[in-house]
Amino acid sequence: MQRTSFAEMHCSIGQALERVGEWWTPLIVRDIHLGLHRFDDIAENLGISRNLLTRRLGTLITDGIVERRAYQERPLRYEYHLTEAGRELVPVLMALMAWGDKWATPEAGPPVRLMHHECGAEFTPQVCCSACAKPVTTANVTALPGPGAASGPGTRVLARRNGIEPEEP
Repeated sequence: MQRTSFAEMHCSIGQALERVGEWWTPLIVRDIHLGLHRFDDIAENLGISRNLLTRRLGTLITDGIVERRAYQERPLRYEYHLTEAGRELVPVLMALMAWGDKWATPEAGPPVRLMHHECGAEFTPQVCCSACAKPVTTANVTALPGPGAASGPGTRVLARRNGIEPEEP
């Protein structure tokens, strides 16, 4: 099945999904974060075909989320590591995991627990306000037009509601 491209979407979520929204991609990032750096280990852990893993890793490298590092010269072999952008994606995946633990957890319970290194406590990830550190929810947040607000694919109706003129073709 051909997936829809969000490359023309004028939306940060659409642009993020263009880079990490393909099936398998979040799980590949998760595995690299958890210390699986070699191609064969990632392929075995996920049960993904080698061709598909090659394509997904190539896209992640092109998008600056993963980098290849040679670990052997003869034959040349690489490990895969998260870049700064990849490391900053991990908390997003933790928040998705917390949602899954609450709403789609396996029958036996959550398969992974998280421990915060600084305080030693097990925790459930939350999205919090960067100013006051309190959790954010749909009930206590309002979205306002940002400096890049424009009318285009993915923002047309919202832009119109906010009085933003359509982009010229």
